[in-house]
Amino acid sequence: MSDFTPTLTPIADHDAELAKAELGVAKLAASRNDRWYPKFHIASNGGWINDPNGLCYYKGRWHVFYQLHPYGTEWGPMHWGHVSSEDMVTWRREPITMAPSLEQEKNGVFSGSAVIGDDGKLRFYYTGHRWANGVDNTGGEWQVQLMAVPDDDEITHVTKLGMIVDCPREKVHWHFRDPKVWKTGDTWYMIHGVSSADQRGQMWLYTSEDMVEWTFKTVLFEHPDPNVFMLECPDFFPLKDKDGNEKWVICFSAMGSKPNGFMNRNQNNAGYMIGTWEPGGRFQPETEFRLWDWGHNYYAPQSFDTEDGRRIMYGWMSPFNYKYAMADDGWCGQLTLPREVFLGEDGDVHTVPVPELAGLREDTYDHGVIDLSAGEERVLSDDAEAVEIEMAIDLKATTAERCGLKVHATEDGGYVYVAYDAQLGRVVLDRQAGYGTDGGYRAAPLDAAELAADALTLRVFVDRGSVEVYVNDGHQVLSSYDFPVEGPRAVKLVSESGALKATGVTLHHLKSNGLE
Repeated sequence: MSDFTPTLTPIADHDAELAKAELGVAKLAASRNDRWYPKFHIASNGGWINDPNGLCYYKGRWHVFYQLHPYGTEWGPMHWGHVSSEDMVTWRREPITMAPSLEQEKNGVFSGSAVIGDDGKLRFYYTGHRWANGVDNTGGEWQVQLMAVPDDDEITHVTKLGMIVDCPREKVHWHFRDPKVWKTGDTWYMIHGVSSADQRGQMWLYTSEDMVEWTFKTVLFEHPDPNVFMLECPDFFPLKDKDGNEKWVICFSAMGSKPNGFMNRNQNNAGYMIGTWEPGGRFQPETEFRLWDWGHNYYAPQSFDTEDGRRIMYGWMSPFNYKYAMADDGWCGQLTLPREVFLGEDGDVHTVPVPELAGLREDTYDHGVIDLSAGEERVLSDDAEAVEIEMAIDLKATTAERCGLKVHATEDGGYVYVAYDAQLGRVVLDRQAGYGTDGGYRAAPLDAAELAADALTLRVFVDRGSVEVYVNDGHQVLSSYDFPVEGPRAVKLVSESGALKATGVTLHHLKSNGLE
């Protein structure tokens, strides 16, 4: 480590703040209603959560941290919650990792990442947040980058090292956050999201030789859309295409993007661009902006690389734009399943559930080939609280205008419909007959090759209050909340205005991940 000493200005005893936060979560958890609490997704025991943070595999365990407000079920002063696992199947709760205790973070310990140095030691980089007027957001935000290190191999406690990157406030319009650190060659790089003085969404690139002293290098990327004023939760990493060529994927959650047809239908939208990068220079995009996930509730993804060469990503199922029913149950928000990120044969990014998740399967029901006539409906499971469904639709033999699965199907007629829509040429997640949300539908595209293929594959994960749909080996994904009424929650296979031929339908009941 360098002799450089980061700025450290304590305003509270960190351990005392952590203890208060634990009590806050425990109070909410004591009266928590589990009717929609996830069985196999990561969520806090109580309180509000948002962005995944500090993702890593360290000393034999997988670690997931997340933004946490431990005193209520709406967004508030941010802390870092923490869970860990040996296998990404069964998780255990760990002590809350960080609470506001420094002047530079007195209104929130905001998002950040983890990285293992050349010495094998783990570092956390994160944003300290405070209101510029000391009271609320009416006077703007003041954000800086800070650093912390774990005190033990289990990461049950951390030491904060303080501020390492101050905010040049004359060049920034409030937003200056979410650092991500990696090494290329002999140089350490850091990016974070910025709203420039003229309110353009940018990513700034810094370099370091010792992981402590950081120097501004360049603006890595500026979003071409002037409506986009901030790029939250940035990520940046290389992937190899089918020919072994290296491509760089730039990832961000675009604040201010406007709806355009099927695109950008959420309040803010998380996506990526594929291109090239020479270390130290600007990113050169080769594709348009593409969504990571077409569902109603997806935001702020973060990825990390593993010892076996995989890149794994978690996202947050965001309820920001609507007060969802779970907020009345002592908790609010969950993460997506962990997804492996890779470039497919088509040259685009795919995200699929990590293979470890097969360990959640308790039993398997193979329904084989199923043929449905026009207007026919068949029950696959009378009560499917937590299931995974694998399905292949024969596109050549199917004449239905819409066909697929009704999940969360309750006795009063409620359901969420996961359907192939032949007229749209898209996979639709329609929750207009669902509960506890603002309804609506989302539609993920199929390209020309997919529409001309023999089969369309769907992999659908149904939890107590959510649905995740993976299309054609994760080329597209849709993640949405739904909160069915009490009682059995069936799964039905449906065909509308034409016949359906499913060449395979398999249903797996899934066990708890240990966090209930």
